[in-house]
Formats: sequence, structure tokens, C-alpha cells
Amino acid sequence: VQLQASGGGLVQAGGSLRLSCAASGRTIRRLDMTWFRQIPGKERDFVAATRWSGGHTYYADPVKGRFIISRDNAKNTVDLQMNSLEPEDTAVYYCVARVEGWSIRPIDYDYWGQGTQVTVSS
Repeated sequence: VQLQASGGGLVQAGGSLRLSCAASGRTIRRLDMTWFRQIPGKERDFVAATRWSGGHTYYADPVKGRFIISRDNAKNTVDLQMNSLEPEDTAVYYCVARVEGWSIRPIDYDYWGQGTQVTVSS
């Protein structure tokens, strides 16, 4: 599956952005979809995940209550609504997919998109 992330940009602290991930090559209906983010020089961190089975969602503590992950299986897309953004949210955001189960470890994922830059100014 190919993943294309979009929607990044520059926003002031307190603002909002909506990232979108478009999948092609196969349906995401049976895939667990996750967003990671990475600051230069640091490891990739788990942000949020949506499971194909049961529709469960999971969030990293720093984004709970501010970010919302959603999926549209008919459109083959996964979105990340980011509200109340903080300078600490500045990173490259990656959309990733896994065939079996979700994980907070980047190494466990089968498919990666190219990333989209989010910059939050103070």
C-alpha cells in the first residue's frame, strides 16, 4: 500500500491543522492505521492509532484531548485533527499502516508515507 500524507504547514500556537493520509494500492479496511511524528535528531514517536477491528482509537499522552484520529474506509483515508497546537508539536508527521495489530514501535509497521511537516510558532 502507498501512503500520501498532506495538510501540514505553519500555524500559531493554539491553532489547528488537519492532516490527511490517502492510501492507494489496497484498501485500509483491514489495516491498523497510525500516525507517528519525528523531531530532527530524535526517534519517531507514536501519536495516534485507529484499529480496523472495532474502530478503537489510541493516543499518546501528550496529545490526548487535543488530537482526534479518524478513518474513512470508503475513501481509503485517515485523518488527524490537531487542535490547541503547541510548539512542542512541531515535527514531521508520518502516516503508517500495519497488517496485524497496532503498536507504538515504528519498527513494527509495514508501510510508511513520506511525511508532512507541521510547524507551530509560539
